[in-house]
Amino acid sequence: MNRSPSLPHAPAPKRRPAQLVGSTPVLWIDEPFAPPGRGFHAKLEGANPGGIKDRPALHMIKEARRRGELAPGAPVVESSSGTLGLGLALAGLTYGHPVTVVSDPGMEPALVQLLASLGARVDQVTAPHPAGGWQEARRLRVAEHLARRPQAYCPDQYGNPDNAAAYGPLAAELVAQLGRVDVLVAAVGTGGHSAGISAALRAANPDLKVIGVDAVGSTIFGQPAGPRLMRGLGSSIHPGNVDYATFAEVHWVAAAEAVWACRLLARRHYASGGWSVGAVALVAGWAARTLPAATRIAAVFPDGPHRYLDTVYNDAWCHGHGLLGAPPAADPDEIAEPDERAVRRWTRCRRVRDPLGRAPLSATAGAGPR
Repeated sequence: MNRSPSLPHAPAPKRRPAQLVGSTPVLWIDEPFAPPGRGFHAKLEGANPGGIKDRPALHMIKEARRRGELAPGAPVVESSSGTLGLGLALAGLTYGHPVTVVSDPGMEPALVQLLASLGARVDQVTAPHPAGGWQEARRLRVAEHLARRPQAYCPDQYGNPDNAAAYGPLAAELVAQLGRVDVLVAAVGTGGHSAGISAALRAANPDLKVIGVDAVGSTIFGQPAGPRLMRGLGSSIHPGNVDYATFAEVHWVAAAEAVWACRLLARRHYASGGWSVGAVALVAGWAARTLPAATRIAAVFPDGPHRYLDTVYNDAWCHGHGLLGAPPAADPDEIAEPDERAVRRWTRCRRVRDPLGRAPLSATAGAGPR
């Protein structure tokens, strides 16, 4: 009797690109970030069509349509340094909305071209706001678009709770893949994915420890504003979606340290990404070296390396910005208070508070979109 060979299980074909979002893989990262037998689990969100922000872009647009805030065919306008722009291009294609991404000269030319090829319009501001930097300049330009086009809708990734809510499925994937997460290491920009993932993971493990990763020169956790090369983490404003109460500690990472980690990841693990990935890997490796051996650490890698080929992975560009030097120190500096002094290299603080003194997000849960 002839038997047909057993075929490996494969995902069913997808009919729409939005169906490719989610179910991203996890990769074990060990040496040289951690000694033999230790390491962390990296959630590779670069496996989504555009990166981690495909998730909130689709969710925010779907929910705005459901509530009647976004009319069929109406334009969508949002500020983005890049990854959310890709997600909104996908959401625009999925739901039938023209998309304008307001950015600044720091957006990589290749990404501008990619967004255009995906049907999005890119509007770049030309000068930073004197107090709020490029992000505030972009937000003011978004307001101009909205004033000119009354039907237009801005998702407001900085303050929209739908941003954080979109990451519940990512947390569920981590639980299914790892069974238990003791420590989450996540970059902080708008605050969406750190807030959303940690809230859902904490429902499964109330003892979850969350380590936030910020950029040197970012104001999110109370440091003074400074120049920042890194895109995708850090901020010159204070986003409403940052859940300060969820963090056990915060680490600030400098650009050269993130570049070193990105390149080491690429050489040793074939999985790398941009600034956020390098900064998160540096901190997650430290956690794997210093926490008890049985601690299960999950680190979120928001994107892949391709949009950074002219920056992070370009020797001439990195040399020109003084980013290729000695490896980072094995351990971070420490400060007792987040505003104790301006940090210039990898630094850790175990006291986290909202520098604006706002009520914790849990106190305003259920208040609806802002």
